[in-house]
Amino acid sequence: MPEEERKISAGSYDLNKWLYGGYEKDIITTIYGGAGTGKTNFCLLASISQAKKGNKVIFIDTEGGFSVERVKQLAGDNYNNILKNILLLKPVNFDEQEKAFSDLLREIKNKSVSLIIVDGMTMLYRLELAEAIKSKEEERIREINSKLAKQMRILAEIARNRNIPVLVTNQVYTEFLSEEDLKKGKKKEFHMVGGDILKYWSKSIIELINERGKRKVILRKHRSLPKKELNFEITGSGVRKRGWI
Repeated sequence: MPEEERKISAGSYDLNKWLYGGYEKDIITTIYGGAGTGKTNFCLLASISQAKKGNKVIFIDTEGGFSVERVKQLAGDNYNNILKNILLLKPVNFDEQEKAFSDLLREIKNKSVSLIIVDGMTMLYRLELAEAIKSKEEERIREINSKLAKQMRILAEIARNRNIPVLVTNQVYTEFLSEEDLKKGKKKEFHMVGGDILKYWSKSIIELINERGKRKVILRKHRSLPKKELNFEITGSGVRKRGWI
């Protein structure tokens, strides 16, 4: 299959060049990182790129990060037509997120969808899981993990069977370090929330890092590309490569 038929644009010239054409269509790409690293901006850029072409985008926003003002800034004068092509779903708890997946399946049957985004795949899962752990409900913990795995499986099947690219964003957590660990010089490591569940179903994994304003994107996993990094900055018009002095 020609390159342009296997991938969609990331919505940025430099990101497209870095990814050799953009995001692959038949897989889940997970973008993870801490707060303020740029995850939602990456999602908006890809969404706007598709919507500009008249293609439909389903955007599930669990964190309230979807900003019409940011869409206006990125899209320019044509933002109204672009917004018409983006179906926004905003679940506020994990049960509503599960229902959003039912809505998702119905929409892709009735419409020609070219991109699915779940911005905050584990946000509501994490809150639900914390309550179950606090009350030591082991059966509930297993049920919550099972629901997350089912949602990821649904997304993977949609991507593979319908050739629709799926982007999900994910949060990170740090492991607890004792005073003894710190004395030994051990540094905190960041891990994806959801761990093996997201790693298993995601064929491409991208990490975003923001260290004192210096932003970096790292390709952690890919079917055909090696691990690689790119320094970047977020601008009014999108994302662009940056070289640090």
